Amino acid sequence: MLASMWRRLFLGPVNWQVLALAVVPTLAIAWAAAHMARVFLTNAMRGMLRDIVATSSPLVRAPLRLIALATFCLVFGVLIFPAFEVVGLRPRAGVHLGTLSAWAFDSGLRILLIAAVAYALTHAVNVGIKRFEHDVNFGTGLDALERAKRARTLGGVLTRVTTILVLVTSILMILREFRVDISPAVTGAGIVGVALGFGAQTLVRDWIGGFFLILEDQLRVGDAATVNGIAGLVEAINLRTLVLRDDEGALHVVPNGAIATMANRSRDFSNYVMILPIAYGEDVDTVTALVRDVAAGVEADDRFKPFILGPLEILGIESFDPTAMRLKVKIKCAPQKQGDVGREFRWRLVRALKDRGVAMWSPQRTVAINIPPQP
Repeated sequence: MLASMWRRLFLGPVNWQVLALAVVPTLAIAWAAAHMARVFLTNAMRGMLRDIVATSSPLVRAPLRLIALATFCLVFGVLIFPAFEVVGLRPRAGVHLGTLSAWAFDSGLRILLIAAVAYALTHAVNVGIKRFEHDVNFGTGLDALERAKRARTLGGVLTRVTTILVLVTSILMILREFRVDISPAVTGAGIVGVALGFGAQTLVRDWIGGFFLILEDQLRVGDAATVNGIAGLVEAINLRTLVLRDDEGALHVVPNGAIATMANRSRDFSNYVMILPIAYGEDVDTVTALVRDVAAGVEADDRFKPFILGPLEILGIESFDPTAMRLKVKIKCAPQKQGDVGREFRWRLVRALKDRGVAMWSPQRTVAINIPPQP
């Protein structure tokens, strides 16, 4: 590759000694300029950001590295062509090293500026979104939890969309600096987009479904949901897909356009529902009062009090089985906390029933003996 470039620019075979004589000093000067720029900016930012953020923070080091790299590329691109002339390299007819140097300074500076602005935009958006998510997570209570879920969902989508838009725009602007006519490419992309639109209706449907899924706040990252019969926690929401992880750890990716049914089990509140078997010989009113006392004890516990949104509800006798009556009860809980409340409630209830001598069921076995009559 280097030999091919040499033949395009200079006469004669590759002279490595002369080439090194031009390149090595230029690299040294470019490195020195980049190092000086980084040191100068570090000292300047240390004074300006002293009370805000440390200069050793990644928020500061990453832009400084980018500026140093841009300075190195710009200085090297501007000085390398005059260096070729200084060491006596003869260019081919039609090749003007001075023109190349001027282009490297003019267009090269714009290219570096475009790249720097693109990086700054994406970096600022990412930092802003992460800072917003971090601030939201400092809140307490159920409202703060819901806001944090919403922030993570929107933050992921905004980060990806912003990165794609900035990247595509910066690439097109850089191509123009290389004198590449992007009009045919844009026109061709439009034609290809129309053609793909007819064949990619499913993809468009997924995007539209994902857009309204996020806009209407139907699901959030971290919600417990059942989508198309698949139950699990929402790990990611994209414009095209919804990602669920079930209790066994399996990851399910559902296209947004294919979502037919969806149940969000984490919105606003969750209910813990239990069917309690009671033996037929027990007094229902006594058992009901005992259940209420146990529920009141769980509600008064500081560990579970924030998770309980309402008192226990006795829904009544649900059914009659051969061995017991089925009493149905319900406790209104915070989202995804019904499991914690239910386990504590069942543990206390079993102890209370055992202490009171209440039987939860009365197992019976009927044995029929058919004795033939004696003659």
